[in-house]
Amino acid sequence: MTDHGRDAQHPRDGYWFAPKRFGLGATPVTWQGWLMTIGFIATVLGLARWVPDPAMKIAAVIMILLPFLVVVWMKTDGGWHWRWGGRG
Repeated sequence: MTDHGRDAQHPRDGYWFAPKRFGLGATPVTWQGWLMTIGFIATVLGLARWVPDPAMKIAAVIMILLPFLVVVWMKTDGGWHWRWGGRG
């Protein structure tokens, strides 16, 4: 169990991601989180394949990366801050 009595791999209702145990960030733990992550990766791979100009590839990835990170941040149970592997 982690802080506030919740299990890191079973977030509260409405959350799709759990904070990483070490470092900063989150990992998907529900089907919605996994679907969003897989969709993001598929989109990036599609952009890498079909967008011819390298500068346009970078711009397109940034344009989808920022909203993706915002949603992950909002849907992470416990928020984002640096973790050292212990509680909280």
